Amino acid sequence: MDIQVKSGRIGAEMQGTMVVGLFEEDRLEEGSSPVLDPALQRYLRSVLLCGDFKGKKNRLAVLYPSGAAAPARVVLVGLGAQEKFTPDTGRQAAGVAARKLALFGVKDFFSTVHGLDLGRFAPEWCAQATVEGAMLGGYSFNLYKSDPGTAVRLDTLTLMVSQRIGITTLRAGAETGRMAAEATILARDLSNTPGNDLTPSGLADMAAKMAKKNHLRCTVLTKNAIEKEGMGGLLAVSRGSEEPPRFIVLEYGEPAEKRDTLVFVGKGVTFDSGGVSIKPAERMEEMKHDMSGAAAVIGGLQAIAGTKPDVHVVGLIPATENLPSGSALKPGDVIRTLSGKTVEVINTDAEGRLILADALTYAKRFNPVGVVDLATLTGACVVALGHAASGMMGNDPALMDAVRTAGETAGDRVWPLPVWEEHHELIDSHIADVKNTGGRWGGALTAGAFLEKFVDYPWVHLDIAGTAWIEKDGAYCPKGATGAGVRLLVELTRRWRKS
Repeated sequence: MDIQVKSGRIGAEMQGTMVVGLFEEDRLEEGSSPVLDPALQRYLRSVLLCGDFKGKKNRLAVLYPSGAAAPARVVLVGLGAQEKFTPDTGRQAAGVAARKLALFGVKDFFSTVHGLDLGRFAPEWCAQATVEGAMLGGYSFNLYKSDPGTAVRLDTLTLMVSQRIGITTLRAGAETGRMAAEATILARDLSNTPGNDLTPSGLADMAAKMAKKNHLRCTVLTKNAIEKEGMGGLLAVSRGSEEPPRFIVLEYGEPAEKRDTLVFVGKGVTFDSGGVSIKPAERMEEMKHDMSGAAAVIGGLQAIAGTKPDVHVVGLIPATENLPSGSALKPGDVIRTLSGKTVEVINTDAEGRLILADALTYAKRFNPVGVVDLATLTGACVVALGHAASGMMGNDPALMDAVRTAGETAGDRVWPLPVWEEHHELIDSHIADVKNTGGRWGGALTAGAFLEKFVDYPWVHLDIAGTAWIEKDGAYCPKGATGAGVRLLVELTRRWRKS
């Protein structure tokens, strides 16, 4: 993917397709746009005067200007009201425009940097958001289609800016956007891949391949090594499957006295039938994406290798299938986790927290200043927040604030949920240290309470069950896997300062 940033006016010498973002307040009076050629500006002003395009958020108009002094195709995209604009508004605008152009088979186009002229946001943020939106909006998953149709992926995006804007800063933001978008696309591809192809060992192979390409360290623990470690949660969940589990360790940078260590943990259930507590058949096919937390960690580490933050980052992924069989984990079983704590299994479909318990315990050996786990953990979180935000729980206000800020900036929103003593009481077991479910109510919160029993460091849990997969096209994501969490992790590490 080639991203270019050029200064100059769009008009007489421009060839191809141009995307122009306009606010509801824009009238394109003479000389009001520093990036549009006067002739093109007059033409677009005449379009606005007709009243068919009003700049409403994410609305499109495709124009074909005549004459030599204009691009062959101009796509107007609405940015909404100026006062409501955020970088994610620009990301959405770029996304809807790119999706339209992908349907036309357009691989290369020019674009304004959405929101740049407002002056409210750093230029690099606007450039980053525009690039991310364009790349993610043009995404499609056609690996298994004999005829992928007309949809194409973007080859070249050229951002056009006026000469008064610093090109170096914009190029840096655009490059960060490219890396974050490519990592999100990797995560989407992994989560969209069906379980017969993306097994636990297949996921480990993909992680190792990514690590080698990006000069990261990767260690994969096989079943024998997992048994020697004593990861009873991961082993118990994997018992019903003929596919052996894997435990993946990815590492960027080196631990040092002047460098913090962050650990990211991703749930890697490559297919979740629910096990013996089997799920309903309806929509079970979507459970191929129950490894979206793992995908976020793999994608996040890929981008982090490119952005090169001054922090030591470790990614941990417990990978398994959750299937019923004669040897599968059963309700009523008691297992011993890596921590030594015993767990009474009430429901085998609450398996994600069992494998995360082992990974969170394993994280301690890296002496982290912060741990963030990402998991498609509970339907209860979707009931609470819908698809608008991931649920966030944790034990450290400073880390939670850092995660929330990173999410807002990256367009990867999270919302805090409580974990109180009452939630811990709901998972008390009369025969083991803890049980893996706490009843019908507050399911996302009792899941967070369960995980909290396995941490003794600053920790944040992100339940991405509602954000990792969408049922209909969004502004910069088609139906299916979203790559939730990737951009948040990238932004968190970019902002991190030695504690």
